[in-house]
Amino acid sequence: MPPKGDPETEALRKELESIYQKLKEAQEKQADVTLESACGDVADAPRVKLSTKKMMKGHLNKVNSVHYSGDGRHCVTGSLDGKLIIWDTYTGNKMQVIPLRSAWVMTVAFSESGNLVACGGMDNMCTVYDLNNRDASGVAKMVRELAGYDGFLSSCRFLDDTTLITGSGDMKICQWDLETGRKTTDFNAHLGDVVSISLSPDKNTYVTGSVDKSCRLWDIREQKPKQTFFGHEADVNSVCFHPSGYAFATGSEDKSARMFDIRSDQQLALYKPPTPNSGFTSCGLSMSGRILLCGSDDNNIHMWDTLKNQHNGTLNGHENRVTSISVAPNGLAVASCSWDQHVRVWG
Repeated sequence: MPPKGDPETEALRKELESIYQKLKEAQEKQADVTLESACGDVADAPRVKLSTKKMMKGHLNKVNSVHYSGDGRHCVTGSLDGKLIIWDTYTGNKMQVIPLRSAWVMTVAFSESGNLVACGGMDNMCTVYDLNNRDASGVAKMVRELAGYDGFLSSCRFLDDTTLITGSGDMKICQWDLETGRKTTDFNAHLGDVVSISLSPDKNTYVTGSVDKSCRLWDIREQKPKQTFFGHEADVNSVCFHPSGYAFATGSEDKSARMFDIRSDQQLALYKPPTPNSGFTSCGLSMSGRILLCGSDDNNIHMWDTLKNQHNGTLNGHENRVTSISVAPNGLAVASCSWDQHVRVWG
């Protein structure tokens, strides 16, 4: 690795930035209409009224990640207390508590089938547990430890019970065959840490967000990006595919959320909260795609009417930074977790 401030590296960085700028300008020239102007005659969405239906207490430290199972009932959370907890969100009960070898968990994922959960973080490893098989102590059995990262594990998502995609701090995306425990794909995806992954509804493509301020669209079968999206001015902390499969939303450290359209290769809308004084850590879309929800480090979850670009309300309750949100696949609830050690289910 060349030393910092190396003239050749700096020259290449400047060249890259100028190419980025030219691409951005070329994209902007093609933008002939905004989403809110195109939807001017659409009626305003009714104000969303969500309240905390379940307050789930059990973690003893900051909760960093939450993800719903495909059944829309169970979710998994990972915390710096070194535990994964499987929750029944209907009752608020803990179904399983899984102790981890490393407490520095940054991401969790539930397989759609509800059979497997995965987690990882500063241990530079992705660990997979089978919830249907338990060891002698009654804890879900660890079935895979996927090592081989040169940076922390920032995101993981199951394609199915046999395939997992991961993004990491070494700027790479990896695809794993869980039956063999082998890496089937491994490539440099961004110019900075890969922070977030979201699968398309048909699971043929996925989108990634990175600290290099860009998002990229990938085909499961290819190792080169189909499209790169610019616009954010700081880390893209979260990406979320639109239910239509033709767009995706983002939440960023630059205190904004955005909607990008894949077919027109454009940013469609820029969403800002009434008092833009904090960054967004996570984002999710309602089943219709009409409502965008973003967890923020101002302890709140902000909501917008995506078509009219109107702030639709705020979910208050957490007492510290909201680190992650997950919308139930059936659209009936939203789970959120926070540094206040609590998990909330809104409905």
